[in-house]
Amino acid sequence: MAHSTLLDEGSPVESAAHPLHSWIHDAAHLLPSQGPITVFVHHNTLHAFEDQGFYEGVAAGKRVFGCEPFLSEDSYRQKLTEGRIRIADLESVLLETLQDEADSLIATLGTRFSLRLAMLQFPFHSQTDAELNWLLAETDVLTRFRSEVDSLSRDRLMQDTRRWLLRACEENCLDALLDQLNLPANVRQQLNCHQISQWSESQWEANTLTLMWEIIRTRISSVDQKVWCDTDESGSDMLARRHREVLLQQSGVDTDELVHDVLIRFCSTFLDQGFASWKLPEKEQGMFVSFLTLYATPWSSPTRWLARLQQECEQLLARQVTPEQSIRESLEQLAIPPHLQQDFLTASLLALRGWAGMIWQMETSAEWAPHPAASGSLTEFLALRLLLDRHALRWVDEQECGGTGSLEQLWEQTPQRMHVEVTDPSHHLAFEIFQLAQVRGWEPSALTALNKEQWTVLVKEVRAFPRLQRQQVYHQAFERRFRNQALDAIAVHATRRRERNAELQKHRPAKLAARPVFQLITCIDDREESFRRHIEEIDPEGETLGVAGFFGVAMYYRGAADAHYTPLCPVNIKPVHFVNEEPLYSLELASRRRAEARRRLGRARHQAHVGTRTFLGGLLTGLLGSLAAFPLVARILFPRTTARIRSLFGEIVSPPATQLRIERIAEQPGRRHDELGYSLDEMVTIVEGTLRAMGLTSKWSRVIAFCGHGSSSVNNPHESAYNCGACSGSRGGPNARAFAQMANDFRVRMRLIQNGLEIPEDTFFIGGYHNTCNDSVQFFDLERLPPTHRPDFERMVAVINEARLRNAHERCRRFESADLSISPADALRHVETRSEDLSQVRPEYNHATNSLCFVGRREWSRGLFLDRRAFLTSYDPAQDDEESSILARILSAVIPVCAGINLEYYFSTVDTEGYGCGSKLPHNITSLLGVMTGAASDLRPGLSAQMVEIHEPLRILFVVETTPAAMERIMKDNPTIRRLVVGHWVQLAVLDAEHSRLHYYQQGGFQSYIPESSHLPEVSVSADWYRNRRDHPGFTSVRDD
Repeated sequence: MAHSTLLDEGSPVESAAHPLHSWIHDAAHLLPSQGPITVFVHHNTLHAFEDQGFYEGVAAGKRVFGCEPFLSEDSYRQKLTEGRIRIADLESVLLETLQDEADSLIATLGTRFSLRLAMLQFPFHSQTDAELNWLLAETDVLTRFRSEVDSLSRDRLMQDTRRWLLRACEENCLDALLDQLNLPANVRQQLNCHQISQWSESQWEANTLTLMWEIIRTRISSVDQKVWCDTDESGSDMLARRHREVLLQQSGVDTDELVHDVLIRFCSTFLDQGFASWKLPEKEQGMFVSFLTLYATPWSSPTRWLARLQQECEQLLARQVTPEQSIRESLEQLAIPPHLQQDFLTASLLALRGWAGMIWQMETSAEWAPHPAASGSLTEFLALRLLLDRHALRWVDEQECGGTGSLEQLWEQTPQRMHVEVTDPSHHLAFEIFQLAQVRGWEPSALTALNKEQWTVLVKEVRAFPRLQRQQVYHQAFERRFRNQALDAIAVHATRRRERNAELQKHRPAKLAARPVFQLITCIDDREESFRRHIEEIDPEGETLGVAGFFGVAMYYRGAADAHYTPLCPVNIKPVHFVNEEPLYSLELASRRRAEARRRLGRARHQAHVGTRTFLGGLLTGLLGSLAAFPLVARILFPRTTARIRSLFGEIVSPPATQLRIERIAEQPGRRHDELGYSLDEMVTIVEGTLRAMGLTSKWSRVIAFCGHGSSSVNNPHESAYNCGACSGSRGGPNARAFAQMANDFRVRMRLIQNGLEIPEDTFFIGGYHNTCNDSVQFFDLERLPPTHRPDFERMVAVINEARLRNAHERCRRFESADLSISPADALRHVETRSEDLSQVRPEYNHATNSLCFVGRREWSRGLFLDRRAFLTSYDPAQDDEESSILARILSAVIPVCAGINLEYYFSTVDTEGYGCGSKLPHNITSLLGVMTGAASDLRPGLSAQMVEIHEPLRILFVVETTPAAMERIMKDNPTIRRLVVGHWVQLAVLDAEHSRLHYYQQGGFQSYIPESSHLPEVSVSADWYRNRRDHPGFTSVRDD
């Protein structure tokens, strides 16, 4: 049977009429877009809803996936207590949201603004019916005021109630009042004039609250049910009901568990990237045929619910049914009406969305992978899913529910058989208003005076501000607080830098004009912010710049010890060039010998691994396995020492001295030997584009180091996620090495002179690599460094080594296992140990706390303590043209990449189990594709709890040194940027650095930002600001003396 596509070649007329292709494509858009974990690319978890606004998108995500869009109210209130949110921020957001409706009067109890502010400021407990009944019966909620009610309000409420009841006694109308209140008999017994006159203070408090509760409860019960009818905010709004939900309610048996057990094992083997020990039959024919062939054999279905599967698989193969035909047959047998079929198929794919998403990625975006999936694989997966669903549903209906196994009858009975738990929403609403009445100081007498229409208005108002809306306001206030602090700091710091430069120009102009003693160009990564800051603190005569970490060198790269090519460029770029790392010509023989040794060791390890799965291997493992405990214990107790020993032995088979093949001989790029690398014209374009992008066209130092970055750790399935985002989750060292080699080529420099960019003859470029986990730095091709430049290079290395100590010290304040009084030297040893510790689940915190991206001249961010929260991109508007074409190219990469990182961290933080992948501890790698929880589960895309535990979920704030008009023009020309900014998936401000003026994008345009504060602390070195603190210390200026 030929491998199928989305269209049914056997029935062209039917396929053309049936929209199955578009249905599956639309459903695929909802699936996770994370590819194999070996090349982890950060992205917006809710990319499917990016065409909507942020708040509409997260609400849609909650409906479809059942995941939380914000932190919990308790988390936000904790930040309110800590000062991370102020009451003023809540007030500002509420006024902006409500606008003219803020002063609307709600009954006679206050304005809409004051009512909602109280609902935000004070926690109102919500619980189940049983919990609420227990609270009312067993706790003091009806006898003691809430702790937030101050003594003056408490006394006022009690005095008003005292006057109200005593007046009724004096006027002999207490019974009429109690009749009007319709109080329960047990409450009325306590309310007689003789007892009232003898009440103590505690009795007055208890009875004031009891009256308040009973009045609210009885009045709300009289309001029209349509007004107070509750809605479920906790669950997901499924796209379509499935038979599975019916049987789960009826029998407690989840058919998805049965189906997923089979699908997970099959998919992990079918998509395997080199881990499986055996091959599926007919795999080259596609997933559908391979599955049918496997399960058509007599021994393939040992479980009872699959007893009929063998016969159907044989029939499908004999009839040569295509996946598309199988899907349509399944829809017919499942009795899904035509108008519900698209939603039903979407829900079926989302039921195992991790694996479905991986299949789609391997089918459409993994051409570089060793074993990509063939076109049409997602359709075949869906056909298999529905096939297994049918068998599982019939079996459970027959065996557990006593049914006939008729899927048509099962679907028809779905509305009648669904069990919905009935609650009393009015009781919960009454308790919420009861809590609100205490903090707002609503007297029982005033509540009694409200008529039915006023009670209806009050109930509508409370219901109109549910939990999700309160969380949204809290989130906006949280972002407002950080945004204003960041913009204030940037404005004040820019003013200080401008005034400092004016003084230097007046008194020491030669210092401003002098060329730097060295220049270090790093990735824009937020982890490089502190590294760059420390370098410039140590040696103010040095300079650092930031550019996307692939440095303009987009390529497929294969190292000397690598088996396959890996893309080293942003995910939105498809490279066409291939670059190999090769041994020096004189060392080729030694390299071949070491490569053969590596192959033999690899085969031996693989055979040993497979052998442990056999009976004899298992026996030997049990007998001799204790010997393996010694190196294991050594790696846990002495990780640094063990790493050195492993490195020493690894040098025996590691590649010898190497070089990059970057110059192409053939006309067109490709994988063949003469097609590797770049042409001279392409190298000139790369070098010129990168240098002009960051404004490096003058004041060249003698030594310029381009330093890529990555991360190394052991026992870390997500290691790729710690690498360079601009290199598709790989390490950026090869890009830096290739750029330096290009920039040192005299032919490239001569062509650059013709283009108006003259690099001094005494400027030499060096490629380097910064390991952000252990803070090591290495440089490449140092044998090419001229002897005349060695003193300059050694000075830079000395500064870098000191910066490594300081950077490690700053990082260690975040690690609970590191003492706050740790020395810089011990801090460096600590981070080195973390990278080699087999038991360490937090080797580093990666992009945690990222929340800011500055695009502009380094002058305005240099010396500003940004707490490793900012991506720093160098750009000089003075060197751009009138169309801001350089800025447009920069932002076309920077905004999507940084937004993807930020939004993935955001969603993995607000719902670590739903959008993230939960804790690392139970993870297992499967098929070199991703991680599962335990032995078998859906694939878990997203970030782990350990990666986001210190992260604050804030949408990233871009601050760009440009004009509002230029930024609006770029947004108009770039749909991706426009969608992210206009939809408020990111925040955006533009900076006029010459006047320290800022404009913030909101309500469809840029509006002038008015600073809240002109105060910004100053310190001599960064450590003076963060020392002895594990929290967020805020912004400060570091004096540049």
